[in-house]
Amino acid sequence: MSESPAETTQDIKNDTPTQIPLEIEIEIVSEEEMALIDAALATATRCSQLSSSSALSASTCFASSQLLQRNVRSIQSITLLAKRRLSDIGGPGEPDIEESGQFAVTQKRNRVTKSFLERFRKNRGLSVTDITGTEWCEKQMEFMLLFGRPRANKAMKVGHARHVKLEEEVITKVKVPVQSFEDRWAIKLINFINGANQLLLEGLTRELPLFGFIEGVWMVGVIDEVQMPVKETDRNPMIMDVKTRMQETLPAESQRRNGRLQLMCYKYMWDNLAAGNFPSRQFFDFFSLDPYHVLSEEVRENTAEAGYPAKTLDDIVRFYMNTWNMLPPAHNQLLLR
Repeated sequence: MSESPAETTQDIKNDTPTQIPLEIEIEIVSEEEMALIDAALATATRCSQLSSSSALSASTCFASSQLLQRNVRSIQSITLLAKRRLSDIGGPGEPDIEESGQFAVTQKRNRVTKSFLERFRKNRGLSVTDITGTEWCEKQMEFMLLFGRPRANKAMKVGHARHVKLEEEVITKVKVPVQSFEDRWAIKLINFINGANQLLLEGLTRELPLFGFIEGVWMVGVIDEVQMPVKETDRNPMIMDVKTRMQETLPAESQRRNGRLQLMCYKYMWDNLAAGNFPSRQFFDFFSLDPYHVLSEEVRENTAEAGYPAKTLDDIVRFYMNTWNMLPPAHNQLLLR
């Protein structure tokens, strides 16, 4: 246990009546320093005993002298470090050696690393593909978040082209310029409203976006295809996901399991939204949106032509929630094609 200079000060009485307190500097030698000193002494003794021997003994003495020099340097450095620590102990407000070590450990434990959800999906929401990607390979998902997505290969380009072709069979896209984040989110919600109306009128829609609050987390996703059953007695829409392959063979069980997980996430989101679970106030707060922001003229013209004129983002959110009130829960049978 180290002691501060204040604790080790003694009063020395002289022959004269005057008493002069003196601070005696104390140097504490650790067990490691003592071991190095013993090794140095043993090396020096061995070198002196072998100094009058043959050439082999001379070489041994030379190697021992090098070891002695290294030990001396180590002793000097350790002694200097010990003195420096002792000199710092008595300073005002400075903790002792043990307290400073414990403080460093406490600081390290209190440093909590943010989760990937907070770092990469704070204002975007957790996507369904984030869940399926993590189920497929956690390390691959980690690298993608840290270093970005890999470049699209030939198979990925072919799959994307196939999805675009299927979407163009039933949907006609119109470019609408946006001027703010509120305009951007309004377009996303409008795409769902238009797709849901197409599903109810024509019985089929594709690339339908979803935005929901699931288990305390905002989630987003895009369903490849939703179709109404042919039988009039069954009005529950069926969710479908399309997977492309390079070979004309069925995928492995691990790939099918990943696809089933994706479909079940869509159904869970769909049924939750169809039950009216959409906290609009939390939606605006999480994505840092102004509900009363006036939308751009192009966005307002687009909503007016679609039959639901809206002026602000809050109006669009109300139409989004009313649309879900017209939709029943999804069919229990999910199709992976």
